[in-house]
Formats: sequence, C-alpha cells, structure tokens
Amino acid sequence: MSRKPLKRRLVNYFLQGLLYIAPLGITVYILYALFTFFDGLLRSSIQSLFGVDIPGLGLVFIVVMLTLLGFVGQTVIAQPVKKYLDQFIRQAPFLQTIYTTAKDFLGAFLGKEKKFVHPVLVKLNPEYELERIGFLTQTDLSELKIKDKVAVYFPQSYSFSGDLFIVPSENVIPLDITPRDAMKFAVTGGVAKVSEDTGVKNEDIA
Repeated sequence: MSRKPLKRRLVNYFLQGLLYIAPLGITVYILYALFTFFDGLLRSSIQSLFGVDIPGLGLVFIVVMLTLLGFVGQTVIAQPVKKYLDQFIRQAPFLQTIYTTAKDFLGAFLGKEKKFVHPVLVKLNPEYELERIGFLTQTDLSELKIKDKVAVYFPQSYSFSGDLFIVPSENVIPLDITPRDAMKFAVTGGVAKVSEDTGVKNEDIA
C-alpha cells in the first residue's frame, strides 16, 4: 500500500473521530462552563448573604434551568406554533392532504405510537414461493368493505418509501424478530445482519 492512500485514510479516520466526539465535547464543555460560572456565582452570593457554603449549587441550577427551558419550549412555544400551523393548513385542502399524510407517516416511524412494529413474511405468489418482508398495519379492513384480508406495508430497499398491499390473511406469517431488524433487513436489500438478541420482538396487533 502506498504512503499517500494510507495518509488519506488516516486523515479520514481523524475527521470521522472528530465528527463523533465534537458534539459530545461541545456539550460537555458548555455544561462545565455553565456549572463553573453559576456555581461560583451562587456559592459566593449565598456565602456573603448567609455565611453558608453550599457546593454543587451550579449543578442544581443548571438542571432546573434546562428542565424549565424544555417545559417552556414544549408548552409556551411549541404548542401555539403547532396550533396556528394546523389552522393555516386546514384552510388549504391540498396542503392539508400533504401535511397530514407526511405527519402520519413520520409519526408511524418516529412517534410515540409507532405503527411499523409487526414484521411479517408475506407469500405473494404461492406457485413460485415468492415471499416478501413487510409490516402488518391493519387487520380489520371492514371500513373499506374488505373481508378476510389485511393491510401490509412493504418498505423499499435503499429508499424512504414503500408500497401498501392488501393480501389474504392466511398468506401472512409473523416474524419472530424485532421491528428494527426487519426494517433494516428490508431497507438494505437483505445485506444487513439480523442481530441474535435485540430486545422487543413482534407484538400482537389490535
């Protein structure tokens, strides 16, 4: 191996390491600076007023301040902005369709009530034993006037998209793997390795 490619690889490794450690280092530095500043300020103030030295007041102040900041950001700022945004979206039917669809889709992946948590193996063609990994999203399709069938979402490999299939319920086999492993395996085209023990397995869908 020539010296130039090795040097380039070492530089890339260094930059990758810097990329991994920089956010953590900056966060730790900021917290340490805040702690040093407020701890010294509060301790000196309380000691001059009451004659008592209480170490660690800076840490307590930072924890309380960050908690209050998160509360204010979640309630005072986030909620009104969300409210006005929803009101604006409702006045534009086309935008509302796009917004609600994207919101529901992202919520299914990242929200508190995730939807893609039931990995299944679906037999698409019994004659050729063609099967595909997907996620069971609905078992009751009576609102669509469909009986004895279920809704399965199939993610596409190397893409943030997928397809919805309506298939016979007898063609669906639950997979005893975690939703994360199923999604990783499907999205990477079967390249990713499924871990042997990753915690939560497939759950029963209501």
